[in-house]
Amino acid sequence: MNPVIQCDNITHSYGKKLIYENLCFSVEEGSVVGLLGRNGTGKTTIINILNGYLRPRSGVCRLFGEPMDRLSPATKARVGLLLEGHIQHTYFNVRQIERFYGRFFPKWKRDAYYELLEKLQVTPTQRISTMSCGQRSQVALGLLFAQDPDLLILDDFSMGLDPGYRRLFVEYLREYARAGKKTVFLTSHIIQDMEMLIDDCIVMDYGRILLHRPTKEILEGFRRYRFTAPGPVPEKLEGLWNTSAIGNRWETYSFLDGEHVAGLLAPFGAENLRAERLSLEDAFIGLTGKY
Repeated sequence: MNPVIQCDNITHSYGKKLIYENLCFSVEEGSVVGLLGRNGTGKTTIINILNGYLRPRSGVCRLFGEPMDRLSPATKARVGLLLEGHIQHTYFNVRQIERFYGRFFPKWKRDAYYELLEKLQVTPTQRISTMSCGQRSQVALGLLFAQDPDLLILDDFSMGLDPGYRRLFVEYLREYARAGKKTVFLTSHIIQDMEMLIDDCIVMDYGRILLHRPTKEILEGFRRYRFTAPGPVPEKLEGLWNTSAIGNRWETYSFLDGEHVAGLLAPFGAENLRAERLSLEDAFIGLTGKY
């Protein structure tokens, strides 16, 4: 199966600051993939590279098999893009913006747009500029659904939204992805929203990918282990992530079972070892560290 997104050996920097070095990943058709990373790790940068807005120092990204700097109009029409939750042309009203965008996309489905907008209790003549942040986000989502893209790319879609609007956004995205062979690639700082939505999780650290696994596998297999120890424990042990302490109370993270973790920690006098299941947000902190 040919991936919808393919990034091969992407290296990029801003001046002397290295963002990625030989970054590689792919996204298969019909999957919902979340890109997680701290601020400044390059999540928006990779989305700009994917869409041909930014040229990396080396390497290539492809959408539907086409290189990012030579995307055909037909391929661009298959991609729905939302950057940091914003919608442009806020001087339009609800009806005008639908008519404007509808001219650019051959598969335009205006009913999908108006179906979502009915939930907002706004009039067709209301200007986008007079709407709340949450309402504008739903207008943006409605425009994306009307486009009927095969690939949705969403950068920080939940920015500025209250819990109700975030949940509505996630529910509609989930239904959209399940309705056909639609692919969704997204970022968000609200990781609990991602947990309800994504099939696969890519965790990015500075300059590299730490992990690319199914979300279910992370939630079922990654654990936080708390223990006590009389003295120092190495911060880095093979199979353990981000071992740290406050006083003599320690914690570490691992995909290993308790027996293996106990064996790794035994030389350091570890006692009272207990495992804890994690949310995706806790797992993210376990993989990347708190600071």
